Amino acid sequence: MEKKKSQKLIEKVKLLLKKKGQKSFEIAKNTIFQEEIIYKPINEALRYFMEEIWYDVHHPALLSLTCEAVDGSPNITTQIGAAMVLLAGAVDIHDDIIDKSEIKGSKTTLIGKFGDDIALLVGDALLFRGLGLLYEACERLPKKQRETVLNLIKQAFFEIGSAEAKEISFKGKYDLSPEEYYKIIEMKAAVSEANARIGAILGGGTPREIDILGCYGKTMGILMTIRDEFIDLFEPDELKNRVANECLPLPMLYAFKNEKAKSKIVSLLEKNLTENDAYKIAEIVMETEEVKELKREMKTSIANTIEKISFIRKRDVFHELELLLSFTIQGL
Repeated sequence: MEKKKSQKLIEKVKLLLKKKGQKSFEIAKNTIFQEEIIYKPINEALRYFMEEIWYDVHHPALLSLTCEAVDGSPNITTQIGAAMVLLAGAVDIHDDIIDKSEIKGSKTTLIGKFGDDIALLVGDALLFRGLGLLYEACERLPKKQRETVLNLIKQAFFEIGSAEAKEISFKGKYDLSPEEYYKIIEMKAAVSEANARIGAILGGGTPREIDILGCYGKTMGILMTIRDEFIDLFEPDELKNRVANECLPLPMLYAFKNEKAKSKIVSLLEKNLTENDAYKIAEIVMETEEVKELKREMKTSIANTIEKISFIRKRDVFHELELLLSFTIQGL
């Protein structure tokens, strides 16, 4: 029964994100496909990324929802949402190159299929076209609003870059504290926070409303990243790559506070990690009190944030934002 309920919620969230973010995604995809790139492998890689890997509707959906939350028209956010799809895609590709991620979930990444060089060039193409699309969208805004939006996006991506650089220095460290890694996750939430603030700004929100929705976006970004950290525990290929090339997943770092659990996990990590070993590690991690406390803290964060956004007059929008937050803990 619980599994069926969870699946129903996941499908509901997917439909909501598609409804709110699909238009921006289609604009982004069509924009990049219209570029004249002579070298065929680059075109093939671009098409593979946008059609098979990067179905990003969550960035534009957050822009749209926070705009609606302050009684704005979501159509105002569509072009900026399209730009964010391309810019976030570029960052994702560059992140995969740094982390040497050849598989994510059940899909081969761009570097796994086309190699580092092609992936880097595709990432650059998305970055440059995304910036062009962003400036085109911002030209229509009043000067002060335009400057605010551009500055928020610039600062958000700088913060993500700083987070990635800091994360590199922690690779392979079993003694990394979960609190240190959590700070990196907070930095990575900068784009979600910027999206939420921009949506509220474009919708004509008050300074207080903009700040509250910005906090909502940051919380959403943090919780979604933590959710991904949990999911990586149950993906043997991803877990093996993280052990070899990245920081260990956050729940594992929390489990390391339990010396008995840490000893069991480290003994498995020091072997030639098999799929069976990966599942054993996930089981040990999830049974620790420290990880159960992390999940309780996530639930508290969700409840506190929902209370903060209770000012939203459009109850349908309030419930949609509530749904997205609740989803982050679903099935964990």
